[in-house]
Amino acid sequence: MIGKAYGVGVGPGDPELMTLKAVRLIKESRVIAVPGEDPKGSVAYRIAVQAVPELAEKTLIALPTPMTIDRAALAAAHRRSADLVEEHLRTGENVICLVLGDPTVYCSFSYIDALLKADGFETELVSGITSFCAAAARLGTSLAESRDALHIFPASQRKTLPEDLPGTWILMKSGSRMAGVKEMIASSGRDACAVENCGMEGEKVYGSLEDIPDDAGYYTLIIAKER
Repeated sequence: MIGKAYGVGVGPGDPELMTLKAVRLIKESRVIAVPGEDPKGSVAYRIAVQAVPELAEKTLIALPTPMTIDRAALAAAHRRSADLVEEHLRTGENVICLVLGDPTVYCSFSYIDALLKADGFETELVSGITSFCAAAARLGTSLAESRDALHIFPASQRKTLPEDLPGTWILMKSGSRMAGVKEMIASSGRDACAVENCGMEGEKVYGSLEDIPDDAGYYTLIIAKER
């Protein structure tokens, strides 16, 4: 019997935002895969263990996640991660792969998932609350109404934004080049607000573009709206 791999979203930071399904799967499974060299030090683990204390006693797999844009290095890391998961799947164990937020939004597990499927293993994605939905709720604002469009950008990887796109902009992963991201938003004439470390320790809320510091952290999400 071959096991099944699950990509399980643990939400943006607040353990109370984890889904009932995520909690159940973690409790029922013996093997948990966690991104990073130190599983218990990862953000996803620290969120999940607060909701599922039993996680501390599970068998943990460390999935390599190099911080690089080198495609060859990333491909090798994804292949290594898939191989580690497959070792346990072949023994009949299900493997829960914890991911921050939702496994369908800018998630490295999507590459591992594709490799597992290509190798003939069964997988399933379990949605988690996304950081932009949690941040909007924290700010008390809607993301889209009526016919509004919603656009999501990995801001740290862009030097320009298509200013002709109407609607609400979500700028994720902004912290590594915040000054440049703020300049792009200012030039578009939009109003912006942001949440840093949403639902985590050290959460900060910024009510305007001017309030966002240039040294805001990696987990800073910006919502920019047309005036």
